[in-house]
Amino acid sequence: MAMQWIALLGFIGVCVVAAFSASYARPGAWYEALDKPPWTPANWVFPVVWTVLYAMIAVSGWLVWLEVGFAALPMAVYLAQLTLNAAWSLIFFKLRRIDWALWEAGALWLSIAVTIAVFATIRWDAALLLVPYQVWVTIAFVLNLSIYRRNPDAVPA
Repeated sequence: MAMQWIALLGFIGVCVVAAFSASYARPGAWYEALDKPPWTPANWVFPVVWTVLYAMIAVSGWLVWLEVGFAALPMAVYLAQLTLNAAWSLIFFKLRRIDWALWEAGALWLSIAVTIAVFATIRWDAALLLVPYQVWVTIAFVLNLSIYRRNPDAVPA
């Protein structure tokens, strides 16, 4: 029983590591100067939403772990989507590559879809916990696309 809770803490820890990239790659003045659509969420919304999503991502992975342990396919897709998640902030905010970040967001979206599909074969509740994450990344992708289109001079030639 104690091992289950230790494992949950491990999944939370992995999500905290992924979230660290967002805290490391903060938006800053460059992002503020970009032309963004009027429906862009306020800056305070992002950490609130991501905190809830990371908690759901951690529990989702943990629920699958309870069923299959560290089975290769479920944990590989889980770690792949978290890696892509962590990379987006670095690409967009640190490298300031709106174009690369758009491609990366598409890959992240696909990796979440694959994770949901794989998790659904193991535990439906684990898959359902990832649906809000998929929705938020869909919004983020459309926002990234809009920023890309509105700021052609911000993308290196």
